[in-house]
Amino acid sequence: MLRKRALHVVIGLVTLSIAATGCGRSTSGQTPQPGAAASVAADAKAADLVPAALKEKGVLRVATAEGYPPMEMYKEGTQELIGVDPDLAAAIAGRLGLKLEMTNASFPGLIPGLQADRWDLAMSSMSDTEERRKAVDFVDYFQAGGAIMVAKGNPAGVKDLADLCGRAVVLAKGSSNLAIGEGQNAKCAKKMTISQSEDAPTGLLQIDAGRAVATIVDYPVAKMLAQESGKYDVLEAQYEAGPWGIAIDKKDSQLRDAVQRALQELIDSGEYTRILEKWGVTGSAVQAATVNDQK
Repeated sequence: MLRKRALHVVIGLVTLSIAATGCGRSTSGQTPQPGAAASVAADAKAADLVPAALKEKGVLRVATAEGYPPMEMYKEGTQELIGVDPDLAAAIAGRLGLKLEMTNASFPGLIPGLQADRWDLAMSSMSDTEERRKAVDFVDYFQAGGAIMVAKGNPAGVKDLADLCGRAVVLAKGSSNLAIGEGQNAKCAKKMTISQSEDAPTGLLQIDAGRAVATIVDYPVAKMLAQESGKYDVLEAQYEAGPWGIAIDKKDSQLRDAVQRALQELIDSGEYTRILEKWGVTGSAVQAATVNDQK
């Protein structure tokens, strides 16, 4: 699922600027390049795999595109980048024995920036797709899809997509989550009543007013909305889930292997899980660090 447009969310004192309505973020702007992923030596330590030139510099340059909570955002009232991706980037840099330098950039410019050597990694809720793999390799670190959101306590007793049949559901216009709902509706003997909202937050207002029993929102965004408002529950099942990856230019295969090993070390040590727990998104955890979604 691919991200299509922007939304702005305000919950309490927290302002969330979110690129909306799909799983992962989609604008790429890449030039195809040849290359294939290589496996990491089983006994290699992440720090031992760092390219000599990068080790000499001592700095890992990582770019992100702020505005997709809880993955990457500014700390309220500051220009400090926080979220799942900044925390994981810092942990990976630590495993590599490097200092982290994190830069906010436009999402469409992330892959071109890698190719121009403006940064070493791009880490920004980016879907690992076959099209993007023509330009970059991905170390996959997250798995996300659409999740059902209901009122706190789930008064309608919704358990899964099939339970939405015959009920009033609100879904964001033009979103892949709308497509998920419509796909299920085609299977329903008793059809849903589907209304369309401009974005996820306005859809939640229909749940507040009792005009809908559920909506479907990207899992990490749903978790943030539920956590900040305290008014909703998020069912843990994710639909049409796909991998998100750390993008690395094709020419930097040694760095790719080092990052893969660093992520695996974080998974094995439990630090990866602790970071996801901090942001409430353990439902999107991966069990192993893979390259280009190769199991």
